[in-house]
Amino acid sequence: MPGIAGLNKKNNFVLLVRDADVVGAALRQALTEAPPEERAGLERAVALVESSAAASEGGLTARWVRSRLAAVGFTGDITSLAAVRALRKAEPRLSLLAAVQLQKEAVAHPE
Repeated sequence: MPGIAGLNKKNNFVLLVRDADVVGAALRQALTEAPPEERAGLERAVALVESSAAASEGGLTARWVRSRLAAVGFTGDITSLAAVRALRKAEPRLSLLAAVQLQKEAVAHPE
């Protein structure tokens, strides 16, 4: 997930955009038309997309937070103030309030 819409200094809300259903439908259509040698790979892809689609919003948000922390090299305690600073370093437009809310979501949904 490259980014989450709605993150800026004036807005403290997060809009999570999910299109796994569209991707899943396209993969299922490709699977119906696939030659035998492509079926196994497409079946695996469908399973992965369905797994992602089944993930909760909180779980996806937590995954995004962890990916942003990893992008700036943060390896410390996700509950720390340093994690909030690292998250804001990764996403400079993120307000302090939004960063803390995202941190709480990540803590509530461990990997």
